[in-house]
Amino acid sequence: MMIFLNTQFWGIFLTIFVYWIGQKLFKKYPIFIFQPLFIGMVLGITILICLAGLFEEPISVLYKQYKSGGDLIFWFLSPATMAFAVPLYKKRELVKKYWLKITSTLMLGLTIALFLIFFLSKLFGLSKLASIAMLPQAATTAIALPISAVIAGGGQSGTVASTITAMAVIVNAVVIYALGDKLIRWFNLDKDPIGLGLSFGTAGHAIGSAKAIEIGETEGAMASISMVIIGLIVDLIVPIFAKLVGLM
Repeated sequence: MMIFLNTQFWGIFLTIFVYWIGQKLFKKYPIFIFQPLFIGMVLGITILICLAGLFEEPISVLYKQYKSGGDLIFWFLSPATMAFAVPLYKKRELVKKYWLKITSTLMLGLTIALFLIFFLSKLFGLSKLASIAMLPQAATTAIALPISAVIAGGGQSGTVASTITAMAVIVNAVVIYALGDKLIRWFNLDKDPIGLGLSFGTAGHAIGSAKAIEIGETEGAMASISMVIIGLIVDLIVPIFAKLVGLM
């Protein structure tokens, strides 16, 4: 068994297995707590903890063994994110027409979000490292994790920060995928395809963009452009913001 755990096949198998279970549960019980990404994350952590206890190994060792294969799955995240450029290209004329409105809205929204994240981190007494990890969560995982690691100073601190950021990004995506339809109705965005798409892409990242594409082509294009622009804004603004508030 330990021989298998030391191979990359272990990380690939566990990732696919827990997500498959999540899909089965969500198909049968389509409620928030059974969303595949959420179930996969919780179940994966639980399995690693159980195996660490069974083999009397530190959880960090089991995670490192898993990560060597899990990173192969993670590699596909970047090209998958780039695939969202297809609906964006199809609606490029719409983007050209409303580019100023789109850019200014996303920039204002991100700025407000950064201040809220910082003050809530202080309110709940989060550590400096946890506060840093929360800041880049508006970007998709492929962008947010490296930014988080750099702001945290790299090394072990960077690894811990990027792990927390990954969890925050996934939770955001899960909430938006599960409750996005209701939130859209509550904020009266269902009559505005541009606002709807921007909302899904900004808050739900790749998962939110996939949901937007299900609703319509315009919504999908706006979600895609929001992911691109938010990624660029986060890359530029978050390090500066972290310095201004004393986190770097």
